[in-house]
Amino acid sequence: MKLENVKISELTLDPNNARRHSTRNIEVIANSLKEFGQRKPIVVTKDNVVIAGNGTLEAAQSLGWETIDVTRAPEDWSAKQIKAYALTDNRTSELADWDSQILAEQLLEISEVFDIQDFGFNPLAGESEDDTPHEFQDFSDDVETQYRCPKCGYEWNGSAR
Repeated sequence: MKLENVKISELTLDPNNARRHSTRNIEVIANSLKEFGQRKPIVVTKDNVVIAGNGTLEAAQSLGWETIDVTRAPEDWSAKQIKAYALTDNRTSELADWDSQILAEQLLEISEVFDIQDFGFNPLAGESEDDTPHEFQDFSDDVETQYRCPKCGYEWNGSAR
């Protein structure tokens, strides 16, 4: 894989990108770029259209970066291959699951150094400010939790429906 450092002004976001990035998503990507730098290149066509990494490019722009590392798709790829790669790149991370126990342990560990909300994670249980709606203030905090989300670890009482 050949890396190039190119001017951001020479790149074009994919106008047909099926993935939409919220403002919050761009903020989280920008926070990662600020903290860790760019650790993987974005992928572009020979015409400098972004195939993979549109969110990274938007975040870099928001930070005022002038250049970014890219790698190019093979020049012999057809338009359909480029689209298939773009869709696959976006889809593959969605299909993975978190191991909630390992995630919780690692978030607890890094929360000693980082604000995990900067990286898109919710505050750890017991560490966030009380954001309980006013109408629920009468409930006791010592009620045993009955349910826990297997993906994110969120805990709640009452009916799961």
